[in-house]
Parts: sequence; structure tokens; C-alpha cells
Amino acid sequence: MARLPPIDPELRRRLEAVGWGDDPRAVEPLGIVWRGPDPDGALVRMVEFLEAAHPRFDPLFDPEASRRLAYLAGASRELMRQLTRHPWWLFGAEEDDLTGVSRSTLSRVAAEDLAGEVDVGEGGRRLSDMADDVVGRLLEQTLETGCPPLAVMALGKWGGRELNYWSDIDLIFVFEGGAADSAVANRVAGALLRRLAGGPEGVILHADADLRPEGSRGPLARSLEAYRSYYQRWAEPWEFQALLKVRHAVGDPEVGARFLELVEEVLWPETLNPDSIRSIRALKARVEDTADPADLKRGPGGIRDIEFAVQMLQLVHGRFDPDLRSTNTLELIDGLVEGGYVAANDAANLARAYRWLRAAEHRIQLWDLRQSHMLPAAGEDRDRLARAMGYRDEPERTARSAFEADLVGYRSAVRRIHENLYFRPLLEAFAATPTTGLSREGAVRRLEALGFRDIPAAARAFETLTTGLSRRSRLMQQMLPLILDWLADSPDPDLGLDQLRLLAARLPDHAELITTLHDRPLVGERLSYLLGSSRLLGEYLDRIPEFVPRLDDDQTLTDLRPRPELEARLRQRLGARPDPDEKVGTLRRFSRRHFLRVAARDLLGLADVDRTMADLSGGADAAVSAATAVADADHSFAVIAMGRWGGSELSYGSDLDLIYVHADPLGTEAAIDRAQELRRLLASPARDGIAWELDANLRPEGRSGPLVRSLNSYRAYYERWAETWEFQSLIKARPVAGDPGLGVAFMETVEPFVWRDPFPADDVVAIRRMKARVEKQRIPAGEDPDFHLKLGPGGLVDVEFLVQLLQLRHGARHPELRTPSTLEAIERLAEVEALSPVQARDLAAAYRFCTGVRNRLYLQVGRQIDSLPTEPAEEWRLAVSLGYQRRGDLREEYRRVTRRARRIFEDEFFH
Repeated sequence: MARLPPIDPELRRRLEAVGWGDDPRAVEPLGIVWRGPDPDGALVRMVEFLEAAHPRFDPLFDPEASRRLAYLAGASRELMRQLTRHPWWLFGAEEDDLTGVSRSTLSRVAAEDLAGEVDVGEGGRRLSDMADDVVGRLLEQTLETGCPPLAVMALGKWGGRELNYWSDIDLIFVFEGGAADSAVANRVAGALLRRLAGGPEGVILHADADLRPEGSRGPLARSLEAYRSYYQRWAEPWEFQALLKVRHAVGDPEVGARFLELVEEVLWPETLNPDSIRSIRALKARVEDTADPADLKRGPGGIRDIEFAVQMLQLVHGRFDPDLRSTNTLELIDGLVEGGYVAANDAANLARAYRWLRAAEHRIQLWDLRQSHMLPAAGEDRDRLARAMGYRDEPERTARSAFEADLVGYRSAVRRIHENLYFRPLLEAFAATPTTGLSREGAVRRLEALGFRDIPAAARAFETLTTGLSRRSRLMQQMLPLILDWLADSPDPDLGLDQLRLLAARLPDHAELITTLHDRPLVGERLSYLLGSSRLLGEYLDRIPEFVPRLDDDQTLTDLRPRPELEARLRQRLGARPDPDEKVGTLRRFSRRHFLRVAARDLLGLADVDRTMADLSGGADAAVSAATAVADADHSFAVIAMGRWGGSELSYGSDLDLIYVHADPLGTEAAIDRAQELRRLLASPARDGIAWELDANLRPEGRSGPLVRSLNSYRAYYERWAETWEFQSLIKARPVAGDPGLGVAFMETVEPFVWRDPFPADDVVAIRRMKARVEKQRIPAGEDPDFHLKLGPGGLVDVEFLVQLLQLRHGARHPELRTPSTLEAIERLAEVEALSPVQARDLAAAYRFCTGVRNRLYLQVGRQIDSLPTEPAEEWRLAVSLGYQRRGDLREEYRRVTRRARRIFEDEFFH
């Protein structure tokens, strides 16, 4: 006893009088008191109990009883008051003392809870089992002769076997029989409720029968058929929500089983009216609007947020998934995460918060044994609650501040998760989805109605995706009708469904894909559109599945990193991979990921043609620059971009036109080795495909000329042998990689050959002749010469030749025209009045239109095609992908745009 704090002399005298003064067995329980939430008050309550119990009962002879006494003395003044009047309840009540049975069980559970020996789940089960026992015994005592088979059905927390320390037991009575049996059954039910409310020692258990049909206005007991009629005709959505926690507690087991069968019928219908979802949300919102923020149950982030969120998912998905039909909240949370309806991290946070909030609720109720969910006001009561929860004062913070920090953290987490789950945009859609799923015949009809063309193949893909009895298969069965709707909005629903089948089959964990589509519908919509728009993107997504969850993040899709940042990160990755083959793989994967982001953004309408061309070019710049750094250790080598790459106007199917230049000390052979190493890194076939096709045919002498030249060699060639088309091609020259000084020197070397004043008339004639030869080129077989995006009248070649001729004729006097970009050149030609504003507008429109259509064709087919499709179905898919409502609208737009461009070309090219 000397190890304990000083005790008031009077209390010490009283302890000694009951044999606790110097008994070493008293040290542990008294220590618990002093460390507990209310040391001074607890000691008084303990002394009063010991005096009332002495000499008949001495807890010291029962260590467990003495520990329970110590914990309860600090946590519940009302229970201690009752125990002081009935000390034997601490040790166990007589069988016929049902109030004692209730309080004795409560004492044991609460003490073990306070000691950290049982959790909320186990405590709730033991209290619920006690209620089953007490109500069952009272029902046996109450039954009358002639009473029909009668069952008591538990609802609410009693139904979920998660009773609080002082909560009502929600119940309803059901009997089997006709109208003549109703009077007896209701008389028995009323008598049972009166016995629960008025035992010899007061209330045995607080019972509430107001969840019955018509509430307090309806009869206490109804027949099975009366319940059936009510639930089928008049029940409100909240009443079905209440049935989620129904179970047979006591009484006739056959009647209870038949009532549960009835509940199965009405609670899990074929379809659920989405208005029911909205009605339950509205009801909760009204309750929440009037809730005090200090209410642990009804306030934001409280227990109701958890219960309503998981019950909403249970109502919707439990129709498909019988494993979700648990009445217990914690078991239901486990089921939701196992079935993929809730993310594992969210489920874990909900379960932790639920246990913590229920523990706090229990300690609030335990103090005065009353049904309260309100946090005590600031002051000693809040301090006592914190200590009852196990928090203790520490040097850096008090028990109360630690408690309140956790309170805020748990409630914030609950509210966030609640809003994500409770207001899921797909819940109403799932509610309206039939639970039986689509039969093969039903699937065929739905596929036909949605515009699928190859119905047998689509039906096989449908069956593959929904086959199986796993919980993930059930989730896919729910999802697929919605996915079919999303696919129907894509250009090629058949392709999309087939690619979804392949994607799900090839993923290491396709369940994660299904869960993502379920939780984030925008991902599902966009994925469906991409899969139904491009076989090429389907293959990319199959290789890069981690991209799928990012599809609902517009910032990720639209904010591609600028070239310097892309290049810096790529160089860092290459530097971390000493193996040459690993470097190749790194470059190929970078190229594939960059392409995927650009193409996905393009197909989803989140970027225009200009941005797409610029970002494709920026990715190529970064890849080639990083690869050049690997191939050219001493930086005596440079890469000059040409063609559309030089103009930063790459299309998806573009090769990288380039020429190589080396510094004189390097030597041609060594420079060729570096160029070939660059090709190996970027363009040679490998396991990861290729990054870019490299085309060096614009170099002097083309394929017959050396692959790499020095500056002096280029100068000599351009002075003596270069043809006009070669000077024209240098308009689009742009240094992109290698030694920057060498790149600048190359541009300075070629500048006087390109920008001449005046531009020679003979060269103008040569350019016009070359264009005439181009127009006579044979358009590849299978491509429509009347609608050729590249070579057709008013197409890309017309615009490029006209713009480049005007640049050459005016560029010497107007340096601002010396840009490799066609679109930028058009804009600047208008500024110097070489083109009218209207001409510039129409040329740019034609260039953008033809580029955009070529890009979309490439994504659809997976190879470069330069003319509009001649097959109606292909043309329709292309038109839909580009946003046209009718197939003919695309050709009409082509004619309108290219005719204007052709008129300008004819007016200006020969002027």
C-alpha cells in the first residue's frame, strides 16, 4: 500500500474496516483506480461498494472480481450505484434475476473492455447474446395457451449482434396464423415488453418496437402474410434499410426462418428503384442537418456515416452478392473489401474508426447508463472520457489533446470515405440493373440494340467476361451492362468489347481493373471509348495497365512534361542502367508511355491537333537527345531534325527525318558508328518494339551518300552540288540532340544557301516543277485519290509547298519567316502580308484538318493511311471518332476545307 498515492485518512480507515487496509491483494485494484479516469470519485465508489458487500462478499477472494470492480468504479458511477445495492451482481446473478443477469454481463464486458481484453465486436456479441437469453426466458414466461407460433425478430444493433452498453433492443413480433390469432399474439407481445421495462429491480432491457410497420400506430405483432402485404405495398425505403439487420432472436424458429425468407424476397428484388437510393440519402441529410456536431452518432464523420455508407452498398450490391447479406457492420465491411466493392485501405480505415467511435460511445453511455452519443463539454468530463479511452498525460501532450486529435482524424477519414461511397455516381445505375444478369438470349438482344455488329463474337466476349462464380465475376456481371452502354458510344463497340476481354484476361490481377471501373466510372467510360476507338491503343494499354487508373485525372492526361524535364528524367533512368539492352528497353518504354498519353488525350478530346503534334515532337526530341548522349560520349556529334519533326509537327505515323553532323576531329568512320548506335538504341527491332523509325534519306546524295558528314563537307556539298529541293528541305532543319554548339554551327553554315535575296527565279521554277512531279505520283492502291489527305488537291503537300515557296521568296528580307513550323510560318506570312488573313486562316484550317484525320486513321488502323476509307463501316467509325453525327459530314468537311486551300494554292503558287 505504500506504493500507492496518499489516501484520505477517513477513506483509509473505511478500507481497513472492510479488510482492504494492508492486504497486498488490494494493491492491484487500487492501482487501477488511481490510474483510471476518475481516481478520487472511483475510490469513494469502491469503498461504498465494499461496505455494502462486507462481510458477505469480498472481491479480494476473487482477483477477477476485484479488477472488474476497480475498472468499473472509475468508468461508471451509475453501474456502481446499482452494484452497491446488489453486490452479488459483480460475481454473477441468480438465474431468475434477469435484471441481475443483464447488469452482471454488462459489468464483465465493460471491465474487460476497459482493461483492453475484448474489443467492440466481441463486446457487442456478448451483450447481444445476453439479450437473446433474457428475452427468450421472458417470452417463455409470457406465452399463453392458444398463442400462435410466435417469433421475436431482432433489428438494429441487436440484430447485428453489436449492442451498446445501454441501447434499446429493436424488435418486431411475427406469428403464423390468421386474424383470429392476432389478439393473443399482440397480448403476449405487449406483456413481454412490459416485463422487460418493469422487473423487480427496474428496467431489465430497454426495448423499442417502433421499427414495426406503421411504427407506434401499428399492431405489435403481425402475421407473416400481413408483413408480406405491407412490405410489398406500402413500405418506405428506410424500412427496407432497417431490414438489413434483421435476424431471428428467440421464439418459434420455423416462423423466424419463414420471416427471413420473406425478407429475402422484399429486400433483394430483381431491380431496385433508384428513387429508393435518393430517398435514403434525403432522409440521412435531414437527420444530419439537425445533428449537433458533438453527436458521435449522427454528426459528420460519426457512426451513422459508416453505417449508412456500407448499408447503401449492401442494398445495391447485396442483390447480386449473397455474401454481403451480413447484419454485422464489421463483417459487412470485410465482405465489401473481399468482394472488391470498397478499397482495402478505405475498409481498414472505416473499421478502425468504427471501433474507436463505438468505444467512445460506450464509455459515454457507461458513465450514467443512459442512451447518449454526445461528447461531454470541454472540461473535466472531456478529460475523464479521454482517460477512459486509455489516453494518459505525457510530457509533450495531455490525454485530452491526444484524444481530441484522434477524434478529428477518425471523423475526417470517415467523412471523406462516406462521401466517396455514399454518393457513388453508379449506385443508381446498379440499382436499376437486374440481379439475374443477362441470359445469352438477353445479351444478344442488348448487343444488337446497342449497335454491335458481330453479335456471335460479342456474345462470346460477354460470356468470357462474366463466366465464373467468384465474387469478382459477380461484380463484373453488375458492371458489364453499364460497360456495354459506354462501349456503344465508341466508334467500334465490337472492337472495344473484344479488347476489354483481352485486357481483363492478360492482366495479372484483373480484379483490380474491375474494382477500378466500379469505383471510378469516368475511368470506365474513357477506357471503353479508347478500347472502342483504337486497336493500337488497346495493345498499348495491355502493356501499360498502370495507365488505366489515371484516365479520370485530367491533369495527368493534359499536363505532359516539357521536353527539358522529359529528357532529364530519361537521362537519369538511362544512367541507372549500365546494361546496353536495358537502355534500349528504357527508351522503348518511354516512347510507348509518351505515345499512349498523347494519343489517349487526343482521342478523348482533351487536346487539339497543334498540341498533339508539339507533344509527339517533344517526346521524340527527348528520346533522341537522351539516346545521343549515350551514343556520343565526347559530344562531338549532332542530330538535325528535318521534315515534320524539324517543324515540331509530327504525326503518329511519322518517321523521324534527320541528318547527322560531326566535328572534323571525330572522323567519318567514328561518326558513322555513333549514328548506327543511335539507330540501335531507337529503331532496331527488340523485345520492347521500336521507339522511332529514323530516316536519314534527306542527307546529301540520299541513300548513296555518307550517313554522316562534317561541317566542311556539308558546306562543300551545298556550294557545288545541292539541288533546289535540298535547300527547300533545310527550311525545316532544327538541331535537337548532341553537341549544341555543333548544331548552331550547322544552322549558320546552311543559312546563306537557304535564305537568298532575291531568291533565284530558276529555283522557283524548279520548286514548281517538283510539285508537278509530286502531283503525278501514283497514289497507293486502295487509297481514294479524290479524298487523299496528303497528295490530294488542297491537302498537306499543297499547303507545305506553297508555304515553303513563300518562305524562300520572302525569308531573306523577313527573318521572322525562318521557322521550321508550317503553322507558325502561315501566321507570320500573314503578318508580313505575303498572305491575306483569310488565306492564312484557310491554309491553316486545311493543314490542321488533314493532319487530324490522318492521326485518327493511324490510331484506328495502326498504320499510316492517307486517304479517307472507301468502305462505309470504316468511314463511319472514323467520322464518329472525329465527332461527326453523319458519315457524309466528314467528306463534306473535307471538300469544303481542301477546296479553299486548293484555290489559294493555285492563286499564289504560280503567282
